[in-house]
Amino acid sequence: MVDTISLRDAYRTLLDAASTVAGSGDTSPVPPTGEWNADQILAHVAIVNAATIATVSAASAGAPTTYDTRTAHDIWTIEHVIALAGGNAGLRERIRLQADALCALGGPMLSETELDTPVPVLLLSHDKVLVNQPLPLRDLITGLADVELPGHTRQLLALLPQPAADD
Repeated sequence: MVDTISLRDAYRTLLDAASTVAGSGDTSPVPPTGEWNADQILAHVAIVNAATIATVSAASAGAPTTYDTRTAHDIWTIEHVIALAGGNAGLRERIRLQADALCALGGPMLSETELDTPVPVLLLSHDKVLVNQPLPLRDLITGLADVELPGHTRQLLALLPQPAADD
């Protein structure tokens, strides 16, 4: 069984950061050049979550599956998901519900054999291939908790206004 406590904690931390940014009073925090704004970050996470849920569901049904994050980096798809979710608050609610689903799917529902199922994976970041090989299904779930969600939490928090430095 996958440790869903760390996964749930990672989601909680991400959603707390998203709420903090949304409530910061800065109506449109400007991201650093080449980075996404808060809504785009959340839409990306929602797309990654949906792909993970689909992959876990297919594996649990004994169906062949793959895991490919290219769609989660496509700006048209990201903007479309923002519109479908109704903006920031809708994205946060979608991610909260996806977290519940992934914690249920990755927890007691799957057997150790299912979690060890190799899945062909293509993971990208900033147009660079990070992974292009089969990984056990459990690694997709733990990767969310260990890498994906903490990284996007840091991205969100970097959008907060920085206090002025004392001279």
